[in-house]
Amino acid sequence: MTHYLDTAVIVAALTVEPGTARAQAWIAAQPTGELLISDWVIAEFSSALSLKLRTGQIDNQLRTVASAAFSRFCASRFAVLPVVSGHFRTAATFADHHTLGLRAGDALHLAIASEHGATLCSFDRKLVEAGPALGVPTITP
Repeated sequence: MTHYLDTAVIVAALTVEPGTARAQAWIAAQPTGELLISDWVIAEFSSALSLKLRTGQIDNQLRTVASAAFSRFCASRFAVLPVVSGHFRTAATFADHHTLGLRAGDALHLAIASEHGATLCSFDRKLVEAGPALGVPTITP
């Protein structure tokens, strides 16, 4: 079974957050070749680290360490999926379900996971609950 990781899982795994130990253990337990991320995750990860740096949650040295670890994961543990125009159209359709309260970025994660038949892995409760309503299996690692 392939799993698509949203950005929050990776940020938790590579910085210090309440879910760090859980994210690290879950990722380590997954078979090689079954973890997917997307180019969107790469952009969001960089943004998340910049936010943590601006708000004093990490320093520049920790940002560098987390960025290097992420690059190693991208080369060895994660298959990086491209984001294509069809993903944006599917995300718009998902976001049209206004009662689910999806943000655009979360709808995009669901669209990418859906296209690849992957289970979306997230710490975001709203995202995990929205997925099945849209036909996308989800789990919290």
